[in-house]
Amino acid sequence: MFLYADGPTFEEIEKLKVDGYTFNPSLYKKLGAKNYIEFSKDILKKIPKKPISIEVIGDNYNECLREAKIINKLSENIWVKIPITFTNGSSTAKLISSLVEEGIKLNITAIFAIEQVKKILPILKNSNSILSIFSGRIYDIGLDASQKFLEMSDLIHDNSNCKSLWASCRMTYDYITAKNCSADIITMSPSLIDKMKLFKKDPLDYSKETVIGFYEDSMKAGFKI
Repeated sequence: MFLYADGPTFEEIEKLKVDGYTFNPSLYKKLGAKNYIEFSKDILKKIPKKPISIEVIGDNYNECLREAKIINKLSENIWVKIPITFTNGSSTAKLISSLVEEGIKLNITAIFAIEQVKKILPILKNSNSILSIFSGRIYDIGLDASQKFLEMSDLIHDNSNCKSLWASCRMTYDYITAKNCSADIITMSPSLIDKMKLFKKDPLDYSKETVIGFYEDSMKAGFKI
């Protein structure tokens, strides 16, 4: 399973040892981007070879088609991110079909349901597209994301050349769950990637460190009972 960093800063890009990178408009805003394309170019200077997904920002067929072509031309290592729907909920299947015909590498994002996968998979089956399933947000709405992801991932692998991506991680254990669910890729925030250094840590040692942390905070705060 490949590990991608989700929305790292320029400094984090320099430090992280990952297989690829993903970005979206919300992450660009958080990173302080002012000009979408110029900021993308700056990122590409830091990431000249590894896979990087950059998302369109339009909300209709013509605008997204135009933007996807512009983003695609920035570098050969780009996968253009296309939302599974427009903001009104209508499918982007027609847009996806046009972009596949253009030979543009795609990352279809914000997938929540197997019905969405079934609708676009016939279009994408012979491509090397990435299908980003938002497992963390599926958990948020009270559904078992591991079960839902596995069903979608199996469908993707059995019927296409596409890759399944476990997205919107909430904890480091998502890495293990994603692996068990046959994910090809997982994308994690730099903070979660850093936290994975705790894997294999002794539980009793971690328990002691936690108690020490509580105690030290109470002393620093000057609490008394």
